[in-house]
Amino acid sequence: MLHTLERGLHVLEAVAAADGTATAKMLSRQLGLKPGTCYHLLRTLLAGGYVVRLPGGRYDVGHRAASLNRHLQRRSGPPPELAVILARLHNKINEASFVSGWHHGTLTLQHYISGHDTPGVGDLDVGYTGHMHARASCKSVLAFLPEDQVAAMFEGVELAAVTPHTIVDHDALIFELAQVRRQGYAVDREEFTGGVCCLSAPFFDATGSPVGSFTVSVPTARFQERQVALTMAVREAASVATALLRAGHLTLVPAERGASRT
Repeated sequence: MLHTLERGLHVLEAVAAADGTATAKMLSRQLGLKPGTCYHLLRTLLAGGYVVRLPGGRYDVGHRAASLNRHLQRRSGPPPELAVILARLHNKINEASFVSGWHHGTLTLQHYISGHDTPGVGDLDVGYTGHMHARASCKSVLAFLPEDQVAAMFEGVELAAVTPHTIVDHDALIFELAQVRRQGYAVDREEFTGGVCCLSAPFFDATGSPVGSFTVSVPTARFQERQVALTMAVREAASVATALLRAGHLTLVPAERGASRT
């Protein structure tokens, strides 16, 4: 690996996460970098337009980094019809709402709308593909794939304990997916982010293959009282998307449908 490049990317990520409050001193301490190395990396990113320097020695994301994000959203984002369904779901339940789908053979977070009173969900952002075993949005889709395909996807893969509640045993995961398949939706109770529960329902194309999911996330404190309403809302959103796909009113290109996922 090119460690200088790796360190530079870590600096860029830390600047983005700080929302305009990052300073060289803070970044140096946070990332364990020597002050001189940190300043050199920041100057390089600044010269390339990946960060900008604000008054008071603070740094924020620059136009080049923002451009990369726009390219990602344009290429991996959902069709307008799914974005409309997502907006309707969010307006109905007033909680953080997400839509995921296949992109380059991987189940990918395509778009989300933040909740008004919901904490952030881990490192989730558009384009996120990790920790499928811990996320309701992924388990709802995995449950309806052929079992041999799921086995191949997780063969030799360690199920990392993202939180103390994460499923880390392969047999337990298969059992969980069977339950999801029976009930038609998936739940993660603080498996991906502490203090947050998520509920997700899959949608299907005309062949019956799962091609994505709608998900909502809420603080654990109010999940129990809202679970029934949330379940109805995400299943309705998924049902609408499925109906559009089966009627031919919505088409997903092969890359979005996971044509290369096997």
